Amino acid sequence: MSGILAGKRILVTGVLTESSIAFQAAKVAQNEGAEVILTGFGRLSLVERIARRLPKEAPVIELDVTNKEHLDGLADKIRAHQGEDARLDGIVHSIAFGPQGAFNFLAADWEDVGTAVHVSAYSYKALAMACLPLMENGGALVGLTFDAQIAWPKYDWMGVAKAALESTNRYLARDLGPKGIRCNLVSAGPIKSMAAKSIPGFEELADVWNHRAPIGWELTDPEPAGRGVVGLLSDFFPRTTGEIVHVDGGVHMMGA
Repeated sequence: MSGILAGKRILVTGVLTESSIAFQAAKVAQNEGAEVILTGFGRLSLVERIARRLPKEAPVIELDVTNKEHLDGLADKIRAHQGEDARLDGIVHSIAFGPQGAFNFLAADWEDVGTAVHVSAYSYKALAMACLPLMENGGALVGLTFDAQIAWPKYDWMGVAKAALESTNRYLARDLGPKGIRCNLVSAGPIKSMAAKSIPGFEELADVWNHRAPIGWELTDPEPAGRGVVGLLSDFFPRTTGEIVHVDGGVHMMGA
């Protein structure tokens, strides 16, 4: 099998619909030769249905990244699918959540903010540690962020959670580098996905891209970001770690 991920085994989290970046990353990864396992939480039957729409149906493992038992048992569940030679060469972290209260910066209480940070940032480290026993030969972690350098309209504490994710990525890159594991993020532009529907004022936030993306941006096309994820999973970036690669049509570098 040919492709830039030929022979690699990749775990992809956060696949819920075909419109998600995670689904496109899984699809491109398979097309590039990878063996893919998905994780799902809550609507497992929906994830299993979506998994059948990939070029090759992928197994689905239940995973709540805030549940210690799920995390502690993840490696064994992967071994159950892969057998004695179980391993992971790459992990895609596409998990984020903020309660509605987290989208009102001044009114938010810690319970909502804590949930957003736990699910959206701390889970990146927790997932890495859960999978570490399967990455003895090194590999790559790739997470998904939304540019946390500035304060976006309506994004509020989710922006803070993404800033925490970006910092977490740097510390993971530092601590996992000696184990041969690269840690990078793709900073994607807004995509009209199931997750986007939970963001109050998403249309106002996304409208920025209609006016400021010099190379253009399609809100309904998650494939460019999915390709960016696969590129970072591949061996074409052997000494790149702690990095944030922007796949956002160029909006991040535009002045006011």
